[in-house]
Amino acid sequence: MLKSKNYQFWFCTGSQDLYGDVCLAHVAEHSQKIVEALNASGNLPYEVVWKPTLITNELIRKTLNEANTDENCAGVITWMHTFSPAKSWILGLQEYRKPLLHFHTQFNREIPYDTIDMDFMNENQAAHGDREYGHIFSRLGMERKVIMGYWEDADIQKKIGSWMRTAVGVIESSHIRVMRIADNMRNVAVTEGDKVEAQIKFGWEIDAYPVNEIAAEVESVSKGDIDALVEEYYDKYEILLEGRDEKEFREHVAVQAGIEIGFERFLEAKNYQAIVTHFGDLGSLRQLPGLAIQRLMEKGYGFAGEGDWKTAAMVRLMKIMTQGMKDAKGTSFMEDYTYNLVPGKEGILQAHMLEVCPSVAEGKISIKEQPLSMGDREDPARLVFTSKTGPAIATSLIDLGDRFRLIINDVDCKKVEKPMPKLPVATAFWTPQPNLQTGAEAWILAGGAHHTAFSYDLTSEQMGDWAACMGIEAVYIDRDTTIRQFRNELLWNSAVYRK
Repeated sequence: MLKSKNYQFWFCTGSQDLYGDVCLAHVAEHSQKIVEALNASGNLPYEVVWKPTLITNELIRKTLNEANTDENCAGVITWMHTFSPAKSWILGLQEYRKPLLHFHTQFNREIPYDTIDMDFMNENQAAHGDREYGHIFSRLGMERKVIMGYWEDADIQKKIGSWMRTAVGVIESSHIRVMRIADNMRNVAVTEGDKVEAQIKFGWEIDAYPVNEIAAEVESVSKGDIDALVEEYYDKYEILLEGRDEKEFREHVAVQAGIEIGFERFLEAKNYQAIVTHFGDLGSLRQLPGLAIQRLMEKGYGFAGEGDWKTAAMVRLMKIMTQGMKDAKGTSFMEDYTYNLVPGKEGILQAHMLEVCPSVAEGKISIKEQPLSMGDREDPARLVFTSKTGPAIATSLIDLGDRFRLIINDVDCKKVEKPMPKLPVATAFWTPQPNLQTGAEAWILAGGAHHTAFSYDLTSEQMGDWAACMGIEAVYIDRDTTIRQFRNELLWNSAVYRK
């Protein structure tokens, strides 16, 4: 289900006509070679499209407005090969509405010591021209990404590729629609928020539907379709009967198959890309959606429990940003459950009642059925596994009343010390950076939720860049965090971001 366009990024080179046509021909030739090299590098997830050199107010404005209206353009990469007077960019930039990367590079890697003359100096002025260009962004107070480095270097190309994923997240954010089945968990604060402000800031549409409307879609799924999906489950996953009657077990699994098919049909028909459920309002559903939701998340849908629409939208957003990533390790909804406080082994056990995305799984994935006290329904089937190890990020988008804040924590995912045979849910275990004590204190000081949108494949820089494009506050909890510094940062931010 995870669908996004074959986005492109326009490469726009700035110059002027002061140095003549020969110089402008060289500028065009150089920028075309850079574009060709970027596309051939294998380090970019999307195509770069060369555009003719921009030298006048009229052409700059026309090009940037064309980028605005081109549905396939997810952003513009700009580079000032020579000196492009920045007043020429003012109107175009003021009207431009998509992500923009200021690529600060130059065509030649090394100063040509033996041959350099004033003609060369005048033509190759990126160190000069990009400063003029950068100034006008600061004067206008406009958000942009700046990457400095040589265009042939793989690490620089990968930085551009990383920014592209953020840019696509910005563009796709306005296409995210969240279906709320029932409402937020009663009396819970952190999972709620201002849905109108979220649509203004992020473009998200968050709509509520009666649970029995989607339950009717589930009930309409044919037995043949359900049986076929159950066979797929049995082929793909290990079946853990654990003493349960096999016929009864299969019947319970079939309920989840019906929920998966029915939910997906309903979401597709209504054009929603994320969903939230609530165990306190299941209507005529026979089980709390477990295995079904896990499979939908794996297909690219966003999800969060207990009506948490902000986290569901963020999970969808982060799955979009990681689409097509080579060797991706997974993105999921997650929840902080319980601590391990043994010295040297500190960490947080992550899980949820049922719904953790199997994209983060390492090793075998099993189907279990266990009683669930919440929801007052029959025992739901769920996928059980442990997560991968390695660095990752956990994010929490919260509504502080006067603004949104995105909290981004670098975490180190580890294996638990011992098996947990009696715990019938998928789990992850991580230690927040810089350590459990400081990480947890900072998270709580920032007002972070117990739900997170979690990913092995994105970086704190990417998510911070997304927040900057959205005009919201972002705070980072990482190896450099101290509580004194973090408290001061929160205090300063409250002044900067308050409405």
